[in-house]
Amino acid sequence: MVVAAGLPFLAQPAARKGRLRQAVARWCFRNWSIEELARNAAALGIEGIDLIGPEDWPVVKKYGLVPSLAPGGGTIADGLNRKENHDKIEGELRRNIELAAAAGVPNVITFSGNRRGLSDQEGLENCVAGLNRIKAFAEEKGVTVCLELLNSKVDHKDYQADRTAWGVEVVRRVNSPRVKLVYDIYHMQIMEGDIIRTLRENIQWIAHIHTAGNPGRNEIDETQELNYRAIARAIADLGFQGFVAHEFVPRRDPLESLRQAVEIFTV
Repeated sequence: MVVAAGLPFLAQPAARKGRLRQAVARWCFRNWSIEELARNAAALGIEGIDLIGPEDWPVVKKYGLVPSLAPGGGTIADGLNRKENHDKIEGELRRNIELAAAAGVPNVITFSGNRRGLSDQEGLENCVAGLNRIKAFAEEKGVTVCLELLNSKVDHKDYQADRTAWGVEVVRRVNSPRVKLVYDIYHMQIMEGDIIRTLRENIQWIAHIHTAGNPGRNEIDETQELNYRAIARAIADLGFQGFVAHEFVPRRDPLESLRQAVEIFTV
């Protein structure tokens, strides 16, 4: 990632345009301080910052932004698909849901974990059991637990929640308004494609959406294979009320790349 020396802050925070609430993932812009990221995001009309902990929430809120997706419980490799992880993950989720609720943070993230030889059916049943342990608490606190869909082909070998249908079946069985999916367009393009149809058929199970260009996980412009403008319109037409968070790693000037992504999703 290339960042120009002395990158200036943008000026005044911009009002949101369009029908979608946009956010940006912190880890993709590590060469900016959290202060720089929050100020630049606010000036672009972005409303949320993804994947930041409580230590960064005051800075983000200072610029009128929301910590849109916070740490929850488990890790990508060690998640809810194994019962021996449930006590630990439940404890993490309870602590982080409590913090999120007190700070007005809408979502926390969790993961299926890697298969390590576990069948998809057993992993699914274990994830349902683990999420059932936390759903009443999440409902009480008004915080959504988001199970993330990731690809197991390129980035996260052996990850179990690697197909939309599998993730949808988990949250359908849990049957809680506070247990839904993070639908990551980049990851699901790698695994199955058919993005717009999949969103249309499953939007009720999705609380949060991530973007990135494929191949490469870079800008969402004409250098990659997805028509993100059409995807943005489809999401907006569905009346989606959650955040669409940009989770790409910029190869060019990060400010211009982020500005372009916001423009693409301003529909």
